[in-house]
Amino acid sequence: MLRLLASGCARGGPGVGARPVVGLCHPGLRQSCQASDAPRNQPSPEVVARSVGVCSMMRLPVQTSPEGLDAAFIGVPLDTGTSNRPGARFGPRRIREESVMLRTVNPSTGALPFQSLMVADLGDVNVNLYNLQDSCRRIQEAYEKIVAAGCIPLTLGGDHTITYPILQAMAKKHGPVGLLHVDAHTDTADEALGEKLYHGAPFRRCVDEGLLDCKRVAQIGIRGYSTTLDPYRYNRSQGFRVVLAEDCWMKSLVPLMAEVRQQMGGKPIYISFDIDALDPAYAPGTGTPEIAGLTPGQALEIIRGCQGLNVVGCDLVEVSPPYDLSGNTALLAANLLFEMLCALPKVTTV
Repeated sequence: MLRLLASGCARGGPGVGARPVVGLCHPGLRQSCQASDAPRNQPSPEVVARSVGVCSMMRLPVQTSPEGLDAAFIGVPLDTGTSNRPGARFGPRRIREESVMLRTVNPSTGALPFQSLMVADLGDVNVNLYNLQDSCRRIQEAYEKIVAAGCIPLTLGGDHTITYPILQAMAKKHGPVGLLHVDAHTDTADEALGEKLYHGAPFRRCVDEGLLDCKRVAQIGIRGYSTTLDPYRYNRSQGFRVVLAEDCWMKSLVPLMAEVRQQMGGKPIYISFDIDALDPAYAPGTGTPEIAGLTPGQALEIIRGCQGLNVVGCDLVEVSPPYDLSGNTALLAANLLFEMLCALPKVTTV
């Protein structure tokens, strides 16, 4: 179900199904990749120029199989469920382009993801842009194979509809999961234009199917105008914790994340991050922007606050490159995905 893109170079040679890129076969690369302290999979910019090679997330190898991987980046280029500005189908490609500046170590947290995990890019799910229901079926089937292999998926969206079939796959393995949902919107509408499947309703469908452990759901950054004075009644009636953007203004979110960690406990949780949680001054390239959002620093505090949790999957959705003329939204998205990788359970920190 995965339509592959291209690749990088793995340490000691290509991994399962990996395709090395012509142009990365620099005579110094093999020697560098054999060093005992070298990060797994990602070629060093000291050996291979960032402009060299075919585009993949963080210049990682692209593989046809999740076997042997601890974690993987997967693109889901779908925006058929978008209600306002389209273009998120181009998000995975643009995020990959902007990820070229990312490096292997996170000095701020001490995380060493590539020394801890085998990571690759699994390409894109081959979605059906003409049929949203069929796309969701394809996504669910692809992710069932990924999680069955013991690989933690980090997803590049795509509109937020994609999280619903991903969570279907997650629940099949883990049972109902906790959810850290960072967004401007709750995405728990019941229907729009007579349709129950679109990017404003994924978590309503998840509740309907019992995919979420509702007492372990936290939604952060919620804001915007509404058609009712109590737009969060449904969420709170299900047991969700809803944290409004107004309650985050001009403060550190480290204390909040301490409370979230206590709420989530040691059971599996999934992180779903809609880029429109951030103020459009920082992330204008999205389909449904809302003013007065979170800052990039607060986004880092949220994701870094997940260290120590049993994170079983992550996604970053709703990047729309046609509205991101500078590329800054995709750049921010790429960095947040790297931070998610650094927060995974098996990552060594020093």
